[in-house]
Amino acid sequence: MTNGSIFPVFDPAGPYAGSITTLTWVLIAMSVAVLAIVLAALWVALAGSPTLKTKLGGTRAIWIGGIGFPVVVLTALLVYGLSLTRNLTAPVPADAMRVRITGEMWWWRVAYLDSAGRPFMIDANELHIPAGRPVLIELESNDVIHSFWVPQLSGKLDMVPGRRNALPIQADAPGVFAGQCAEYCGGPHALMGFVVVAHEPAAFERMMALRRMPRAAPAGAGAALFRSTGCAACHRIANTEANGTAGPDLTHVGSRRSLGAGILPNNRGTLMGWIGDSQSIKPGNRMPPYKMLSAAELQAIAIYLEAQK
Repeated sequence: MTNGSIFPVFDPAGPYAGSITTLTWVLIAMSVAVLAIVLAALWVALAGSPTLKTKLGGTRAIWIGGIGFPVVVLTALLVYGLSLTRNLTAPVPADAMRVRITGEMWWWRVAYLDSAGRPFMIDANELHIPAGRPVLIELESNDVIHSFWVPQLSGKLDMVPGRRNALPIQADAPGVFAGQCAEYCGGPHALMGFVVVAHEPAAFERMMALRRMPRAAPAGAGAALFRSTGCAACHRIANTEANGTAGPDLTHVGSRRSLGAGILPNNRGTLMGWIGDSQSIKPGNRMPPYKMLSAAELQAIAIYLEAQK
């Protein structure tokens, strides 16, 4: 679960976030130093001796403190910052993994891309990557401006309708990293979380191979209810008649760590609650409540979705 957690913004887990964190500490240290100088000048102006006040108010002091000092400090910070974070704009290896993430109100569409840039697997609200390798994220939006931010892995970058931006991320070691939409996008913006899961490279390859294998579509009461209640009109499940694109893809929902874009742990109880009345959990989201379903029907649909892995 991501929302409600404290994001470890000063605990980088990869080279891209590392350079940003270093720059952040430098800027904090510099701001403290400048504040100390300003406070010292204020003390001189209020309580200093007449001689110090005269020197502080002289033309030379104004040229040095008001023009020379800011120009030197800001120029040094600009050059240092650009050189330190140049890895964020450096080209990633040609064979690097590529993923397209599209911001939606209020969730994330995830498409894994092949070498030609074509989606070969669709997911939502969760990204799996190999540890120790750079991954290039293509960022888009289908509605309003969102902003993709996983603090431990890289910087933040806006997702602008009609534009595709690129952001490299990397995790040095396996782990689970929380993300968040960092641009107010209306409604339940604060509940628009994200999860990045980094795996050992061999384990990642096995997982992806299993997900790409053909599989038989689960049947039963849950599958019939999923179709008859209209769920299939908004959601897609691979190898079934469900081909909706308005809501998150549910092909692998059973293996996700969270529900509702990072706000609930994924288990049968929370899944039933989300299906029955997601509006009471995430007010303003675009999924209607299904209060007409009985507990048995909600459980049947939840069991069906748990099988989607």
